[in-house]
Amino acid sequence: MSVFRKIFGSKTEASKEETDQKNQNPYLDTAQLPLDEVFTINFNKNGGKFLYCENMDEVHTFLDKIIEENNWDKKKALIFNTHLKKKFKSLKSDTIQKSDASEFLFTTCESLIANDGSLLISSNQIAEKKLVELPKNFIVFATTSQFVNTISEGLQGIKAKSKTKIPSNITTIKHFKTNNSNNFLSYGSSTKNLYLLLLENL
Repeated sequence: MSVFRKIFGSKTEASKEETDQKNQNPYLDTAQLPLDEVFTINFNKNGGKFLYCENMDEVHTFLDKIIEENNWDKKKALIFNTHLKKKFKSLKSDTIQKSDASEFLFTTCESLIANDGSLLISSNQIAEKKLVELPKNFIVFATTSQFVNTISEGLQGIKAKSKTKIPSNITTIKHFKTNNSNNFLSYGSSTKNLYLLLLENL
């Protein structure tokens, strides 16, 4: 069975069907839904690929499957975060820190923004690189404790965590449909083929 059947945080086919129905309902009042469901709906609309993980073993398994199914096992992985590199030292792809020779970026994020399905990132994840300078393929490792409602709340979280120095290069990634990169709504943004590995930690 393809690993990509386990998407949108669903643990059963019934819950996946329920999520799909919500995604297709243009009149759904998301204000009444939990943050994780609001994020899932908007992230799906943006074209992101979502894999829910109950533990670190599943994170490692799904990460390996993503790499295998895209034939990235012999490609270079770009990782700026040294802590992430140590945490996933068994990564099947070779890791480098030069974006021009890499097939995909493996990174974390600052927050998961529910109200628009975007990911908030900073120099902690992408150094001083612009999004257009990074690979078109992203694999992002995040946890369920990173959900916030708005970008403003995400920025407040960065400030609270950064007691000595606030990171630079703060931006969001929102457009994940690479075949829609010419859509005028995404003009001026950098479209990425993005996989989100979400670990349950609450």
